[in-house]
Amino acid sequence: MNQTATIPARVLVTKIGLDGHDRGSRIIAAFLRDAGMEVIYTNPWQKIETVVTLAMEEDVDVIGISSLATDHLLVPKLMVALKAANLGHIRVIVGGIVPDEEETDLLEAGVSKVFHPGSGREEIVVEVERLAREAAAERPED
Repeated sequence: MNQTATIPARVLVTKIGLDGHDRGSRIIAAFLRDAGMEVIYTNPWQKIETVVTLAMEEDVDVIGISSLATDHLLVPKLMVALKAANLGHIRVIVGGIVPDEEETDLLEAGVSKVFHPGSGREEIVVEVERLAREAAAERPED
């Protein structure tokens, strides 16, 4: 069943790969929670397969990946895995340290948005809400 605007966005905030710096992801999770979204937060060091399983089990609209090292380079593999699991409607965002040329690669792989250090709370919340509505509208019927 498609979600309506009255159902809060469900967002999975996680880190894939070996980067353990999670302060930023914890702050973003709190921003989104305080804005009324349902946030599923994981510890760092998640495997792509685990993120896909959690996204399915938790019925999320958006996945937020935090990267302060080079773990964002794994996100194209996540995008492929989501599509293979029939979860291509889920929007993926990346936040952290992402060089311009790698941002282009992420966007070409299907990432919806890259947030850099200094992105504002309101900008992040508004964009995640917008992306969640898009994902809900494209959610496959059960």
